[in-house]
Amino acid sequence: MPLGPLEHDRKYGELDQVVRAYLGQAADDTPENRSAALDAYLRHTWHTRPWAIAVAEQQIREYAQNPPGRLRLRLGEFYPVPDVGLEESEIQDWLLLLADHLKRSVESGDVPPPAAPQTHWEWQTRFPELSQLLGGWYSQDMPDEFADHDAALDDYLATTEPDLVVRLVGELHEILALPLEESDYALAVTELGMEVDPPEPYAPSGWLALIANRISD
Repeated sequence: MPLGPLEHDRKYGELDQVVRAYLGQAADDTPENRSAALDAYLRHTWHTRPWAIAVAEQQIREYAQNPPGRLRLRLGEFYPVPDVGLEESEIQDWLLLLADHLKRSVESGDVPPPAAPQTHWEWQTRFPELSQLLGGWYSQDMPDEFADHDAALDDYLATTEPDLVVRLVGELHEILALPLEESDYALAVTELGMEVDPPEPYAPSGWLALIANRISD
């Protein structure tokens, strides 16, 4: 019988968060060094949900020590690890290595220093509402759906709960406070789902500041 949402989250919810941080990233952890993906998970999670790191360590270790058989995976009774670029025979040792790194981070306070997001997962997780706006309203389909950038923003504001709009304002101010070059902002909006250029004559940071000011007025 397939796992229900509650059972999935109880057994594998935080394991899934860690593994998803690796999608598109190299799973190149070693006993001495963490990967960029694991650093991104730790950097964000220590700041937002530090207790979840111990949960992740426990879920990962239990999963690695009791790997599912093919039948249980096929029946949906177990969490299937997404493709992280490793051979199936390497997954168990890799998971145990992750659990060791997480345990060491909790016990020794070994935390990556604060920094701007470094991976796609970290951008998306740190700025979820900005990702919703840019990926949902400024995708490649925007020119076919809206007259211009302002019309797309008007539609977002008209169809989004006020509490989420307030969250967006906070995220805009946070991203604009990061010590980024303009090329970094161009990368950031792409990682957050934007598939069209900002309206002329604005660079990405200037356009984000314009949105923040408009929503705050």
